[in-house]
Amino acid sequence: MNTLKKWGITLIVAITVLSLLFLFRDELKPGPTLEDFSGATKLHPVVEEKKNKLVQQASDQGISIVITEGFRSKEEQDKLYAKGRTEEGNIVTYSKGGQSYHNYGLAIDFAIQLKDGKVIWDMKYDGNNNNQSDWMEVVNIAKNLGFEWGGDWQGFKDYPHFQMSPKNIKDHTRS
Repeated sequence: MNTLKKWGITLIVAITVLSLLFLFRDELKPGPTLEDFSGATKLHPVVEEKKNKLVQQASDQGISIVITEGFRSKEEQDKLYAKGRTEEGNIVTYSKGGQSYHNYGLAIDFAIQLKDGKVIWDMKYDGNNNNQSDWMEVVNIAKNLGFEWGGDWQGFKDYPHFQMSPKNIKDHTRS
């Protein structure tokens, strides 16, 4: 093969590779990490939007929920972590400040609200009388909205907890 042909093929291959790299540049970039959200002082706008949809979609199914926790500062997280350890009370978290998605505006906790206003964390309660646990109906709605559920975790289960991974935030902001 002559030199001119070799250079032509090399050029075509190089242009093709560069074109593919350009087309898929977003997918090739490393995804966001929690540190990309370290300046948060409230829920991320995507989480806020999905939280509101969760409340509405649950209501549409006859389930009233309340969001019991959203953004939490690292200092507040450390105070919770101290419960049952250096402070009185039961252990309520295994995450120190900076280890919880709440500290980055990427997590919410919820509970079921009864008609009389009482708030419960009963995973078997069926207030809409459809022979399904209201709790698990809410979990399914949340998962369909892109949340991860703390009840799916290995080890410690955090049943009232939903969080959105940095990758899911990135995916929702592009669409």
